[in-house]
Amino acid sequence: MPASPDETTPGTPATPTAIDPRAPRFGAGITAVLLVVTVFLGLSGFTTAAFVLLVIAAALFAWGAFAGIQRHPYGLVFKRVIRPRLAPPAELEDAAPPTFAQGIGLVVTGLGVILHVLGVPYALVIAAALAFIAAFLNSVFGYCIGCQIYLLLVRAGVIRRHRAAIG
Repeated sequence: MPASPDETTPGTPATPTAIDPRAPRFGAGITAVLLVVTVFLGLSGFTTAAFVLLVIAAALFAWGAFAGIQRHPYGLVFKRVIRPRLAPPAELEDAAPPTFAQGIGLVVTGLGVILHVLGVPYALVIAAALAFIAAFLNSVFGYCIGCQIYLLLVRAGVIRRHRAAIG
């Protein structure tokens, strides 16, 4: 049976993986909601609840960064529930830049968690706000800051182009 357009056939050597570009935007929308709630809770004095939500966001970013964007819970929901109801995408995109973007989200939210634990005032709110801005831009305008950073680092020769693959 041939592989779907966003997967490789199991048992074949690792090959580049193309994903539906609407999947990361869908996940970014959910992430944006989670992070804006985190910001409002943090500013309203509900820091314990905000801290828990930021830890959850960091864990979800870690999942996407280490397991790959194709295995992220939001991506799986999109693939199984949303995508079958949509027309095929006009084009597919490489999974590596959005996966790298998940790593940047992990760094931002993880730093917020660590600094909050260390007692730095407003670190939690600032980290959540920065991550919210990035998620909002991706979900609403399709502009992925982490993807752009990935492409800049590849062009500058700082990192080698990595094409994500399902292992």
